[in-house]
Amino acid sequence: MDSNIVSAVAVAGPAVSHGLHPWDLFMNADWIVKSVMLMLLAASVWCWTIIFEKLFNLRRLNGLADRFEASFWSGGAVEDLYDRIHTQPPDPLSAVFVAAMREWRRFAAKHGDGAATATDLADRVERVMQLTANRELDRVERYMTFLASTGSTAPFVGLFGTVWGIMNSFSAIGATKNTSLAVVAPGIAEALFATALGLLAAIPAVLAYNKLSRDLDRYAGRINGFAGEFMAILSRQLEDRR
Repeated sequence: MDSNIVSAVAVAGPAVSHGLHPWDLFMNADWIVKSVMLMLLAASVWCWTIIFEKLFNLRRLNGLADRFEASFWSGGAVEDLYDRIHTQPPDPLSAVFVAAMREWRRFAAKHGDGAATATDLADRVERVMQLTANRELDRVERYMTFLASTGSTAPFVGLFGTVWGIMNSFSAIGATKNTSLAVVAPGIAEALFATALGLLAAIPAVLAYNKLSRDLDRYAGRINGFAGEFMAILSRQLEDRR
């Protein structure tokens, strides 16, 4: 009897080991569990695409902002800087500057430089800069909600696949009336694999979302800080003209 048990374990052992390969777990899973796995795998790939795109884009935008600020604070005329970049601002910081200068020129040409219109001009330029900054930042922050959604929902989607797989395992036990590990292990392994994929998608999404959010907040603060400084320069020039 002991030799029969040893023989059964020896035969079942390689089969179970082979069946625990990730590809085998996917191929032998129920179609619902397969759908969950594919959904989580696609979400993970898309999250990594967003992460790398945001990291490279933020580095590029900060480099462009450094060059723009160097030109802006170099002591040259802002009108010359505007004439060089107004047709196609290369980054959000430049776009805010171009929008402000365009509104300044349009309003001053139409209404002159009177004291009454100077306040209106300052208000309009401030609104234009704020609207432009919000629009540009919305573009930079695009797809960030997907990272947040994946980080919060992927573990529960994987848990759904796990629950469904375990239900299938119990159904197999009931159908075969066999509670041996060789019968139960494959279904449970498939179920747990769905949970692992959920965590694989969620953990990088949460970590990346936290880091990128901090970087985006710093970049937004940089744009808002420049807008405030430019408004201060504009206000001083308007006061000098009165």
